[in-house]
Amino acid sequence: MMSTENPVHYPLPVLEHALTPNEINDLFSMLQSQPSINSTSSSETNRSLYSLEERKRRRMISNRESARRSRWRKKKHIENLTSEANRLNIENRELKNRLCMMAHDCHLVQRDSNRLLCESIYLQQKLTGLNQILASAMQLPQLS
Repeated sequence: MMSTENPVHYPLPVLEHALTPNEINDLFSMLQSQPSINSTSSSETNRSLYSLEERKRRRMISNRESARRSRWRKKKHIENLTSEANRLNIENRELKNRLCMMAHDCHLVQRDSNRLLCESIYLQQKLTGLNQILASAMQLPQLS
């Protein structure tokens, strides 16, 4: 009598990236060890063990792929953080340079302001002296 069992199909996991050599070997050994379509019903115990082993193997491959994607995401995240840190360090250095230039300019303006204030005080004193000389000269009797 011919067996009318449907063949057992195992869906393969959808992989976004290439498989490692170990994973490829696992897949080949999995495909080679599949029971034949004409297997006898006396191997039901073997089939349930095979299904359990197959599920474990698929789960292991899926977990490896998931871990690989997770490592890739972590690597990209670290690269992004490193890039952002470098950008912020450059921006910080530029801001420090601008602050230093502004402080220098402020010092120059303050020095000029102090010089002008001293010059203003000197000129006010000189003007006061000239006004006093002029006032005293106007009080002298005029020679005609």
